[in-house]
Amino acid sequence: QLHLAESGGGSVQDGGSLRLSCAASAYTASSYSYAWFRQTPGNEREGVACIDIYAHTAYATSVKGRFTISQDNAKNTLYLQMNNLKPEDTAMYYCAAAVSSWCSLWTSFYNYWGQGTQVTVSS
Repeated sequence: QLHLAESGGGSVQDGGSLRLSCAASAYTASSYSYAWFRQTPGNEREGVACIDIYAHTAYATSVKGRFTISQDNAKNTLYLQMNNLKPEDTAMYYCAAAVSSWCSLWTSFYNYWGQGTQVTVSS
């Protein structure tokens, strides 16, 4: 069983930066693919970025060039560096993991989810 715990959310001004972290509990954490999702009240959860076991990455069009997903296998930690944040990036951010070599931005692809961390960007 893999447990995920996000941290690093907060409130920033338009144009600011935040780095989210997601700590994975299992010693086999490097065998999973990972992703970041976000959700606002009344809307479906949307994929933001993902990374597979080969370190190949994919991004939603809305964040490409501003967000960077990465992982530190030695620390079993996933990151999401968010730069040039905009008010429309305001959401609850979740990390997710799948027992797969590849990654996806589809929610149904993932078996494990964290509890989320709130990001608020004010104008």
